[in-house]
Amino acid sequence: MQHRGEILEIAVRKSGIPLTRIVKRLGRSRRWLYNQFENPNVSIEVLYDIGRIIHSDFSKTISGLSSLSTPFDSGTDEEPEIYANPQARYWKNKYMALLEEFNEYLKKESEERVNKLGK
Repeated sequence: MQHRGEILEIAVRKSGIPLTRIVKRLGRSRRWLYNQFENPNVSIEVLYDIGRIIHSDFSKTISGLSSLSTPFDSGTDEEPEIYANPQARYWKNKYMALLEEFNEYLKKESEERVNKLGK
């Protein structure tokens, strides 16, 4: 019989949602998530939080749990409520745009270095 951590891992991997996105939304590390996969007694809170992100109700697969959904849970992967503020949304979008530009710059610099080494 599978323990809670194994059931959690299967559900997370089936969801197709990247582990990085899950741990980022939880404010945790990838190592923490891997530890949860190995933990036979994953807490109900952890199951609920991850279930909300991956749109999974673990009460259907783990006996003894009541439904993890709440009337306040929209079941969507929407942005946190803080981004409802236009100013916060502006700065988030500005940061994301700058981050994308920086990544493109790094990619270009890396390609140029590889080309120089190849000559």
